[in-house]
Amino acid sequence: MILYHRGIAFQPSVSRLGKTFVATASILEEDGHATSLGKLGVFANKDGALGFAVRCATAFIDGDDMPLPPFQPVLQ
Repeated sequence: MILYHRGIAFQPSVSRLGKTFVATASILEEDGHATSLGKLGVFANKDGALGFAVRCATAFIDGDDMPLPPFQPVLQ
């Protein structure tokens, strides 16, 4: 789903990793390019991950500090 904040489009998303959910988000530019915010955090449920992805994207757009996730993804 594509959402808008202050006229800027972004796409929060959630992927499954085992029994957890990983939040990600991309900022969509008018020229078709996207800026990925990467893996933002690991969550126990899909709704928590999606909400966090939205909060991170809006903070990025506003130029604010990104919120800290409850857990960091394990790098493999």
